[in-house]
Amino acid sequence: MKLKIAIQGVKGSNHHQVAKDYFGEHIELVECMSFDELVCQTLSGRADKAVMAIENSIAGSIIPNYALIHHNNLHVIGEHFLNIHHNLMVLPGQKIEDINEVHSHPMALLQCKDFLKSYPHIKLVEAVDTAETAQQIQEKQLINIAAIAPKAAAELYGLEIIANEIQTITNNSTRFLIINKENKELPPEEINKASIRFIADHKRGSLAALLNVMSDCNLNLTKIQSLPVIERPWKYAFFVDITFDAYQDFSKAKSLLEIMTEEFKILGEYKNARV
Repeated sequence: MKLKIAIQGVKGSNHHQVAKDYFGEHIELVECMSFDELVCQTLSGRADKAVMAIENSIAGSIIPNYALIHHNNLHVIGEHFLNIHHNLMVLPGQKIEDINEVHSHPMALLQCKDFLKSYPHIKLVEAVDTAETAQQIQEKQLINIAAIAPKAAAELYGLEIIANEIQTITNNSTRFLIINKENKELPPEEINKASIRFIADHKRGSLAALLNVMSDCNLNLTKIQSLPVIERPWKYAFFVDITFDAYQDFSKAKSLLEIMTEEFKILGEYKNARV
């Protein structure tokens, strides 16, 4: 049986590439046009696992996805970093002077803004996915319209790349999470990274005290993101990623953080992809 992997977007997208890199070629894609749909497919069991972008080295965090993971009780079981390469593609035979509109995901448009500034006559149109735009150009034979998408999309949908590597910053990487309905995928001795969520007491120095506990337990904080707690005005939850060498250090920290916080939740325990 092939694993069914939910991705945001269609074949040829960066999510598709991550699914192949992480799970191998022997998978069945569940294509979703939004992250909300991706979550629904995972919760319903129509997808076994899912790939979800969470942050980019240029544009920062995709903040709504933190809330999606928490509110739907999903679990992070892995991560993958992908170098992002943006290419301008069209139906064969067209030149950049022929282009009136460029369609792509808002993040892709943002990451290519310096290149696009050189062509002020071109209208920028936001789309739900990079590869889906390439697919639409091919299926509808759209002339005078270009897509910004990965090279794989051009190959898959028979488009011609008229400008490659157009991202503003060459070293452009996106971190993707692998999510599931269940948390435990690995034995403790193979786990060296975790994602947690907590709400600190509303007292002076409470967050600093929690960070000190992590440091004292030999945990390395690699990411901290605050989000409002919707039902409690002016209250914030902290989403934190931590790495460690020994699982027992994390276990010790967990027991302390559970006592010291108003709320504490483990979002996932997995392997650090940067090691």
